[in-house]
Amino acid sequence: MPSETIASLRTRLRATAGVNPRDVDVLLADVTGRSPAWLFAHGEERIDPAGFESLMTRRLRGEPLQYIRGKTEFFGREFYVDERVLIPRPETELLVEAAIARAPHGARVLDIGSGSGCVAISLERERQDLDVTSIDISVAALAVASHNARTHQSHVRFAASDVLDAIRGEFDLIVSNPPYIPFADYEQLENVVRDHEPRGALTPGPRGTEVIERILDGRRAPVVMLEIGFGQLADVRKVALGYDIVQVINDLAGIERVVVLSRHGRQ
Repeated sequence: MPSETIASLRTRLRATAGVNPRDVDVLLADVTGRSPAWLFAHGEERIDPAGFESLMTRRLRGEPLQYIRGKTEFFGREFYVDERVLIPRPETELLVEAAIARAPHGARVLDIGSGSGCVAISLERERQDLDVTSIDISVAALAVASHNARTHQSHVRFAASDVLDAIRGEFDLIVSNPPYIPFADYEQLENVVRDHEPRGALTPGPRGTEVIERILDGRRAPVVMLEIGFGQLADVRKVALGYDIVQVINDLAGIERVVVLSRHGRQ
């Protein structure tokens, strides 16, 4: 079986045009089951490069690193991800933090747009007094979310629903990282996002607020927390009939990222 030293393999692939050197080390660490520091210190060790090179080929074709690895970090936990779900972003942790801080003890919480389950599972694991239900229109996404719930021994209940269509009753709190990118902006996204991540999790239509409008029109909870896009706060104000925006949380880049809405201005 052909083999190559780790040092030679790292040097050869890190010099390849279009390759992020960090991606080489991360994938090589996954393949060998070692840390990047160990790889650097044991460059003389020999391995079969074939399997590793196949992973790098996928990366060179634009596939996100998280899908290739089958995992990503969110709120201090590791979540399985693949092309069925949106890759969790660090900014979405602000939504979880806001919900942890504001949810009343024992509250019934509805998470709209399960995706990988990262929001609902993180919230339930941090606040085990909460009764959390999470919904998604995609049955494929719900399969990923359910897998992650089992991994983290979470008690979140998952159900298929197109926004609130299949859901009955009221909740104390609704949280959502909905698709919010206007379609014209979606068309301009980087290829690594547009060509690989699920379109339905990114854009709801031409305005970008279509799902947000449906969540707020349902009026199923006195408090709603939403992740929003760059420059979208004014549009959310326009569609937030019956709700007042009582808090806006900026991300580390200073972008208005999470809005907290309350009926009649109640805190």
